[in-house]
Amino acid sequence: MAEVSLRETYGQTLVALGQENPNIVVLDADLCPSTMTQSFAEAFPGRSFNLGVAEQNMIGIAAGLAASGKTPFASTFAVFAPGRCFDQIRVSIAQPRLDVKIVTTHGGISIGEDGASHQAIEDLSLICSLPGFTVIVPADAIETAQAVRTAATTPGPFYIRLCRPKLPLVNKDDYKFELGRAATLRPGQDVAIIAIGIMVAPALEAAGELSREGIDCRVLNMSTLKPTDEATIIQAAGTGAIVTAEEHLEHGGLGSLVAQVVAKNRPVPMEFVALKRYAESGKPKELLKKYGLTASDISAAVRKVVTRKG
Repeated sequence: MAEVSLRETYGQTLVALGQENPNIVVLDADLCPSTMTQSFAEAFPGRSFNLGVAEQNMIGIAAGLAASGKTPFASTFAVFAPGRCFDQIRVSIAQPRLDVKIVTTHGGISIGEDGASHQAIEDLSLICSLPGFTVIVPADAIETAQAVRTAATTPGPFYIRLCRPKLPLVNKDDYKFELGRAATLRPGQDVAIIAIGIMVAPALEAAGELSREGIDCRVLNMSTLKPTDEATIIQAAGTGAIVTAEEHLEHGGLGSLVAQVVAKNRPVPMEFVALKRYAESGKPKELLKKYGLTASDISAAVRKVVTRKG
């Protein structure tokens, strides 16, 4: 499958949106070449603001611009927002429900050799704790472009988490992103694999491997974490078993959200493919393998949960 950069897609989509809507402004915290907002800055220098290494200030200014009728996109690495400016996001954006779009890059451990200090593995737990935020983790470039466009035209605070590596295209050209709706990428009756972001492609790979063992896997891309697609999760529980897969700590992310819905509505055995602790410096593929975030790990979790299903 072709691999495309989500960050580059984000930058290109921002430029297109800037041409369509003069109220869109872009803020960055001294990481424009990495978050790919530099393209917008070059196209619209009067509507782009580099706030330097001052993420808290960036959030405060974004809130002020939103209160003045603008639609600000604020970007940095996921470890810095919400990590370094959670209080500003909570008080200045979430509580007044301002129209600020926070789009972060370099989520998870697949960032390369920057090490644990730059690996955002708690960000989804933090941002999902804030009432009123819409939270999206796209699975590929096609979905990224549509999610960013949806954020630009939907009132209220958004958090979109992108990764550093290029990802394979798991969606077709005619794919239509629906806010708050999970996409069924593969039907199946024996078990449901629910994945987000970088883990969607491995989920499909695992499903293909398991089909040769006679295990029929449904694969769901739960790109919108909030609002949660409870109806589709409940339907997935109808298979009798669920595995979630995410590049995030096991606590507070996709697995926690799905488990909450399942426990309240249709309890079934579950397994969680996620991080259990902080990682270390290393190449992305090596880290994903060492910390259990591969197609093989998803397959192992499926076999285990199907056994528990009985």
